Amino acid sequence: MRLGSSLRRLHELGPFKREKKNKNPLGFGVPFAKGVVLKTVIRKPKKPNSANRKCVVVRLSSGKEMVAFIPGEGHNLQEHNVVLCRPGKIKDTPGVKIRCVRGKYDLPHVVKKTD
Repeated sequence: MRLGSSLRRLHELGPFKREKKNKNPLGFGVPFAKGVVLKTVIRKPKKPNSANRKCVVVRLSSGKEMVAFIPGEGHNLQEHNVVLCRPGKIKDTPGVKIRCVRGKYDLPHVVKKTD
């Protein structure tokens, strides 16, 4: 029930329901998107952190161009490679709202280190 509303108004309009904002950068109900790498870039994180984040500029199948983060150590992505992207923000890197999925299309799994 909303404060300051009369019973008559509640009866006519029904209960007040706030719309939940869609935070998915790919679009509503889109869990994954295929994209083509335009270029590889290195982004620097915000103040307390200092490790460079390996990212790629991707043109998604929806037509959007976005910066996607490459998780894990090492990658072999170049221009024209195909990647699968999922929503997932990098907290300390501004402007990076999607991540690449390892082990799909041209981005292989992380190679295990051997001593």
